[in-house]
Amino acid sequence: MEWLSTWWNELSGFAQVLYCVSIPSTLILIIQAVLIIMGFGNGGPDVNISDTSGFELGDCDCGMCDPTDVADMTHVDGGDIVNPADAGAMHLFTFQGIITFLCVFSWVGIATYTLSKNIAISLIVGFIFGAAGMFGVAKLIQAMGKLAQNGNIIAKNFLGETGTVYLVIPANGKGHGKVNIAVGERYTEFEAITEDNEAIPNGVTVRVVDVRAENVLVVEKA
Repeated sequence: MEWLSTWWNELSGFAQVLYCVSIPSTLILIIQAVLIIMGFGNGGPDVNISDTSGFELGDCDCGMCDPTDVADMTHVDGGDIVNPADAGAMHLFTFQGIITFLCVFSWVGIATYTLSKNIAISLIVGFIFGAAGMFGVAKLIQAMGKLAQNGNIIAKNFLGETGTVYLVIPANGKGHGKVNIAVGERYTEFEAITEDNEAIPNGVTVRVVDVRAENVLVVEKA
């Protein structure tokens, strides 16, 4: 490893500092990428409405709760909620963003200093590219959050909507059938029950009147 020691000693103090930043930050980015590929670090957990089934209006004493929102939460047992503010907001100073900034800043600074031998120019150029990299990561995280939000179907939003039965729904809630409901430009399948005294056959148009646990819809003939 004599060559490594020789190479290191030939570097200026400024270049050594940049390498001390670039190498660890690059390793951390690689580890993060591997963890994401393996399915780890995909963001915080969603809020399961079933966890709020015992929530009452009187439990909210912070003075900031909207009663209509709380009411919605207490009437739905199944499904997930993604906080729109979290999904749509762009957060610059995340751990990923800061590591990206340090990585890009240091490597660009090293390249610029190698060419120009000017510390000030290296710092300025490195900072610009580092900030751009951090901004890019923030936009990527924001876009991923929006995709997660758009892809998460909240069953309570279908109250009052109509759909079509394609698997017979037994009468009196004695079994599950299935319905198709339009979600944007595509149809989504839901399990459904009915409290009517008659079974609902295939092809009949139904209206959603309630939502039960596990996103099971309660429907009636429209």
